[in-house]
Amino acid sequence: MKIIITGFDPFGGESVNPAYEAVKLLPDAIGGAQVIKLEVPTVFGKAGEVLEAGIKEHQPDVVICIGQAGGRSGICVEKVAINFQDARIPDNEGAQPFDKAIKEDGQTAYFATVPVKAMVSKMRENGIPAFVSYTAGTFVCNELMYALLYLIDKKYPNLRGGFIHVPFSMGQTVEKPIGTPAMSLESIAKGLEYAVLAVVENEEDISVSMGTTH
Repeated sequence: MKIIITGFDPFGGESVNPAYEAVKLLPDAIGGAQVIKLEVPTVFGKAGEVLEAGIKEHQPDVVICIGQAGGRSGICVEKVAINFQDARIPDNEGAQPFDKAIKEDGQTAYFATVPVKAMVSKMRENGIPAFVSYTAGTFVCNELMYALLYLIDKKYPNLRGGFIHVPFSMGQTVEKPIGTPAMSLESIAKGLEYAVLAVVENEEDISVSMGTTH
C-alpha cells in the first residue's frame, strides 16, 4: 500500500504550520504501507493542483491531507467537505473568495472515504485526544479536502481519501491568550501515525456512535 500524506505551509501570520511539521516527523513506512510526504501551499486552487500532480506521479492507494485548526483541543478527523468557499482571511497569495462554489460540476458535499471513526478510535486507544469533526471550515483546508474527494469521484474511484485537522503546536501558543489549546509536535505526529495505521488495518469503518449535539 502507498499513502500520500500532505501538510500545508504556514499561513495567517504563523511562522510554522504544525500540519507539515508533524508530517515530516512521520516514519517512511507505517503498518507496512509506504508513506510519501508532500507539502502543499495554503492557496486556493493551487493546493489541489499540487495534490493532483502528486497523485499522478505516485499513484497512491490512499491520500490523507493534514491541516491546522488552531483552537481545537485534539486531533480531528474530518467526515465531510462542502462545495463552498468563504474565506475569513486571505490565503498566502492574497485571494479571499466568498460565497463561491469550489467545483460547479461537483456534489454539494462529499464524505471522506477513509475509516474516520476507526482512525479516531485508534488515536484514543493510544492516549491521543481525537474527535470526529463534521465541519472542515470554509478556507483552504475544506477546499483541499473537497478537491481530493472530487478527484476520487471523477477520476480515481479506487483511491481512498480523507482530511485531518491538528491543533496549534506548543510554541505557537506562547503569545496567545491563556487557555489556548496546544499539543506537542511529537504527540501530533504520533496521533497521525496511529490514524494512518487505522487506515491500513480497516478497509471499512467501525460502527460506533461518535456524533455531536451541536
